[in-house]
Amino acid sequence: MLKTVIWAEDRDYKTGSEDEPLQFYLDSLCNSSSFDLLLGYFSSSALNVLSLGFANFIHSGGKMRTIINNVLSEEDQKAIKKGQEKEPFSTIYNFNNIKELKASLNEYGKHFFECFAWLIANDRIEIKIIKPKGGKGISHYKSGIFSDGQDTIGFKSSCNFTAYGLLENLEELDCFLSWENGRSNKFIRRQKEYFDEIFTEQADFVEYLDIEDVKAAIRSEFGDRNIQELLIQEKELLEKRDKIFNNSKIKKSLKLAINKIDEFDKIEKSPKFPYLQGPRDYQKKAYDNWVDNDKKGVFAMATGTGKTLTSLNCLLNEYRDNGSYKGIILVPTVALLNQWVKECNQFNFDRIVSVSSKNKWEDEIAFLNTAKSYINISYVIIATYASFSKNKFQDFFKNLDKETVFIADEAHNLGANNLSKLLPNIHLQKRIGLSATPNRKYDELGNNALDLFFNDKSPYIYSYSMEEAMENGFLCKYKYFPHIVKLSEIEFEKYITISKRLLNFIDKKTGKYKDCDDVERMLLERKRIIHKAENKLAVFKNILKEEYELRKGDLRYTLVYVPEGVEPNYNQQDDFEESEEDLSLINQFTRAVSSIDRSVMVSQFTSKVNNREDILKKFQDGRVNVLTSMKCLDEGVDVPRSELAIFCSSSGNPRQFIQRRGRVLRVHKDKIFAVLHDLVVIPDISGDDTIYSMEKNLIKSELERVVDFSSLSLNKMDTYKILKPILDYYNLSLYDN
Repeated sequence: MLKTVIWAEDRDYKTGSEDEPLQFYLDSLCNSSSFDLLLGYFSSSALNVLSLGFANFIHSGGKMRTIINNVLSEEDQKAIKKGQEKEPFSTIYNFNNIKELKASLNEYGKHFFECFAWLIANDRIEIKIIKPKGGKGISHYKSGIFSDGQDTIGFKSSCNFTAYGLLENLEELDCFLSWENGRSNKFIRRQKEYFDEIFTEQADFVEYLDIEDVKAAIRSEFGDRNIQELLIQEKELLEKRDKIFNNSKIKKSLKLAINKIDEFDKIEKSPKFPYLQGPRDYQKKAYDNWVDNDKKGVFAMATGTGKTLTSLNCLLNEYRDNGSYKGIILVPTVALLNQWVKECNQFNFDRIVSVSSKNKWEDEIAFLNTAKSYINISYVIIATYASFSKNKFQDFFKNLDKETVFIADEAHNLGANNLSKLLPNIHLQKRIGLSATPNRKYDELGNNALDLFFNDKSPYIYSYSMEEAMENGFLCKYKYFPHIVKLSEIEFEKYITISKRLLNFIDKKTGKYKDCDDVERMLLERKRIIHKAENKLAVFKNILKEEYELRKGDLRYTLVYVPEGVEPNYNQQDDFEESEEDLSLINQFTRAVSSIDRSVMVSQFTSKVNNREDILKKFQDGRVNVLTSMKCLDEGVDVPRSELAIFCSSSGNPRQFIQRRGRVLRVHKDKIFAVLHDLVVIPDISGDDTIYSMEKNLIKSELERVVDFSSLSLNKMDTYKILKPILDYYNLSLYDN
């Protein structure tokens, strides 16, 4: 802070004296949060000379306002224009990283001016360009104000804000400290009022100019040198500045600036929340509720609302409380495992161990086993459910530090038979379950096991619905269009035959199907008929044609979920691989896209594709218009740019369609709302009274998805009109299912 600096005893800084103007600027920048500069000549090379101080100032959130005259170097003129127009930046630097920021300010070349333009574009440096009104000449002020938010320093100077002014010329500077005396306070107050009058464009004694009106030259101070000579000479001057810094006080100020940068760098490398604004209020609330529930509980949060960040924020708070972090995270798929690794890296968590069938993890686990006996080691272990349940991993797991936080993503998986048996033996007491749909439908035993394990039950310690997320702008709004698909004659006959056979397996006491392999096989066979109904392809083509015409040939940002085979059991396998039959279906739907217009770029997103990251990048950029996929677009894939989605699968799994909808509703700055098309398979009304109730139950099951999709859509009445004939026949109400 400004009060802690040892300022020149007589508040006077002169070139060649014990207290140099350069020292004043370095000390002020390193201890301020705002800097108002009113001057004549300006050159961004001054930022370069003061790179150590400016890196500290900018990284600490500092903002600079400056009023300059209309004489600039050509490079500065271009940089200011680029920044004010917020053009795209090709800079290689990460301006949130203190060392890269310092490097960008130190390197006098293309990247230096990119940095300068970036600072302007992000309102870290605001510039007003003026000249005297109604007369010749230039503005020639040389004064300014530094503030740390509490205390203030004003100054008057003879030196221009250029490399020459700071390093080469004989200059002097007087400063005034707000905490010192009435005279200083009076100077600072008057200077601030004067600056604000000009900066807010209220001054009638100056003329305000656009960057186009700037004279691309530097005169007076540098004579008739051309710009190229000037830049070369400034570069030479900057290269020899280290030899100029012989003054012991400047060296001390430089050392303090370097120490601050090292401190910032250390902070940057330590675990922290990845976004400057910190966790959202609801994510903080989830953490508080978790702590209040003895650090156990379920976060029932809609897909797209940041479940991952919310749980990792809990782990981050453990680090802040204990000085180390220890976590084990369970996920259903390898794709989701890789996504969690990226998120953990964003939090600066290191020693991340991935455990799946796709990688060798034994040596890293062995190291952790050995190291934790000697030091308080931090770690994050991310394992698939399939690998977690195996004896090989369980032998290690039972010896994990009891302070390890247990995080289960898609936590409903823990309720499955083979995993729920492990729950009573899990010794870790800090537990977080994550799921958009924690409840296991038709599985009371599994739900009870989860409730007991997480010391939580519906409505759970923290819930954040999709409706709340849409209202608060964290998910975008959408329009929903269901499309009725009828079974073909052959499919319908097969469906009826299986349905009648199933009647023989209904328990007369319970009214439910008997628990046997035959029932399971027939239900699966009937489900596949619905799921792979051949008429889906024709309906899909019609939807594409309509959207193609409506969007005037622009099908960019379209996701297509094609019909899929048997849903994988992620408690036993940690990846989804399409069968030959699956790939044949994807090929059919991919060709259907191309048949609309061969210029539409379509790519398949399957387990067989090696360059999936590249495909997603092209989709994001609009170079790939349409993605066709099965399960691979479900877990661990972020596609915020998607605007149109066509759901051709009818798995009947509520988790799947809720998750897919959430994925399409990710917000994007260029996205107003999303459009969802849903193919709903309903058997023809047969008139067969023996299977009427069975048909009714099937339709009710299909309508669960429709109800959920429709209830939050922008056009919910459209859904009712489409389904009314079927609802009337089966005496069903759309919103009472």
